[in-house]
Amino acid sequence: MKLITAIVKPYRLDEVKTALQELGIQGLTVSEASGYGRQRGHTEVYRGAEYQVDLVPKVRIEVVVEDADADAVIDAVVKAAQTGKIGDGKVWALPVDTVVRVRTGERGPDAL
Repeated sequence: MKLITAIVKPYRLDEVKTALQELGIQGLTVSEASGYGRQRGHTEVYRGAEYQVDLVPKVRIEVVVEDADADAVIDAVVKAAQTGKIGDGKVWALPVDTVVRVRTGERGPDAL
């Protein structure tokens, strides 16, 4: 199994969720995040004053999938989140040794 983690722009969340649902992904975790990459933040003007925004708001999406499905999930997330502009985000995968469904005690692929 793999843990797929994606950091994307908040307004692309609905597109990513739809893409994952079309693949049959039944569960995911979404949390708010902030950070920066190469752009190192940006400047904004508020009430005539310019200020530096160091940490850009992002959304972190996590989903655990079977190894065979990992590449398809990654491709779907990238396609759904991509705008072609700087700050689109990152996607990565990590191996998962054990998954347990708390309610039933099921382990492994049955717990997904």
